[in-house]
Amino acid sequence: MPLMVETTVIVDKGYQGITKIHANTLIPFKTSKKHKLTPNQKKHNFVIERKRIVIEHVNRYLKRFRLLSSRYRNKQKRFALRFALIAGIYNFQHQLLVSEWVYLTLP
Repeated sequence: MPLMVETTVIVDKGYQGITKIHANTLIPFKTSKKHKLTPNQKKHNFVIERKRIVIEHVNRYLKRFRLLSSRYRNKQKRFALRFALIAGIYNFQHQLLVSEWVYLTLP
């Protein structure tokens, strides 16, 4: 499915060629022995890492159910349903945590 032009994609260093396909992409700078990162590049990488950490935590949570971490051996039409259920559980738990946090921080 093609991405819309205004959609911002946040990826890690493994997707170096995606900028040729989708211009609106945030990708961290790579470092090497010969070319160290400048302070501005380090700040850029830090901003991207702070945004990606949320995505990585969701991926870790979904992999706990072993639906994504191993080969799916059941009927294909049930995969979407099971994935949606797990995502719903995550969203429900996350919504409760956020509402509790907001409640605790209000004066």
